[in-house]
Amino acid sequence: MAGFLDALLLQAGYNAALVAIGAALLGFAAGTAGTFLFLRKRALVSDAVAHATLPGVGLAFIVMVSLGGEGRSLAGLLLGSALSAFAGLWLVEWIARATRLSEDAAIGAVLSVFFGLGVVLLTVIQSLDRGRQAGLEDFLLGSTAGMLLQDALIIAGGGAAVVAVIWALRRPMTLVAFDPGYAAAIGIDTRRVDLAMMALVMAVTVIGLKLVGLILIVALLIIPAVTARFWTDRVERVLWTAGLLGAAAGYVGAALSASAPDMPTGPIIVLIAAGLFALSLLLAPRRGVLAAILARRRFQARVHRRQGLLALTRAEPIHDPVTLRILRREGLIRADGVATDKGRAQAAKIARDERRWDIAREVHQDTSLTGRYDGLTPIEEVFAPDEIADFDARLGPPQPVGG
Repeated sequence: MAGFLDALLLQAGYNAALVAIGAALLGFAAGTAGTFLFLRKRALVSDAVAHATLPGVGLAFIVMVSLGGEGRSLAGLLLGSALSAFAGLWLVEWIARATRLSEDAAIGAVLSVFFGLGVVLLTVIQSLDRGRQAGLEDFLLGSTAGMLLQDALIIAGGGAAVVAVIWALRRPMTLVAFDPGYAAAIGIDTRRVDLAMMALVMAVTVIGLKLVGLILIVALLIIPAVTARFWTDRVERVLWTAGLLGAAAGYVGAALSASAPDMPTGPIIVLIAAGLFALSLLLAPRRGVLAAILARRRFQARVHRRQGLLALTRAEPIHDPVTLRILRREGLIRADGVATDKGRAQAAKIARDERRWDIAREVHQDTSLTGRYDGLTPIEEVFAPDEIADFDARLGPPQPVGG
């Protein structure tokens, strides 16, 4: 526990602090970049981009070695992965546009072919004299043990550029994500905006290869955006909430990995993000499972209460134990089931509202008003006081409910 706190406070050593800061920056960039992809319902694109980077890593290593270079230069490997990812994106877009295949079929084909090619290239590299020490398999699941300051600077610079572009293009990307037809009608080039979204995802994927790997970067792109959606309905809030959730997952995951020996950073970061998702799924105030359960129970209680009051207006016996419990708890009936003064008043109000709605249907032919009646919505929430007074004038004086 002490080691974890030290890591959280950046007191666990230079490398641990560097990894934690780099992971937080990457998480923020990934969360924001993945938001519009999620809202556009194109989450699979991130999977295709990630898997398309692998052959680029292998080819870049081979080229650098053949030219007499080190082969493990991060800048060269990232350049190769970027070119390969661009080729994969272009191929997905071309297949979907030029053939009868759907986009998800094109993504599946490109994803599998590029990943297979990458695995073959890594196998070939391991057979080379200089390939045995390549360590390129770290690009699959990530590796932070050897992260240098220049690696952190690449992540920071690339992440900042991604966030800046997202901020500049947030309005057209929002329109395209929710209503591409309207966006095209007002002059927005939806194809270019889609390509911009994919390019941003490609950039985050490339800069995140070193830290979490191509397999896990997909989770870091999508999970924060999905989690943020539980907490808000506004696009800008989803965007920045997803960024903060991604940053929190990256920072806490890196600190936890640094405090425990031999714990892989990338998978831990993804597990922290998944934990935040699970908590949001359960506890979000409007969209969470617990909120849905409580809302359902409140709705059921309202139904039981109304049915019980209607039974009082008709002097019918109430047998349902839930209804009896609710009416007793609110002081509407006594322990022996006889209505109290408060219960008779509430029952009279329910009965009169039923008759008011009958008059409203006769007076108003507008179904947008009368169609809102569900038996539970108070009539005062639909009609103005003067309209309700008119209904009452047509109905006559209230009729009391007998005990």
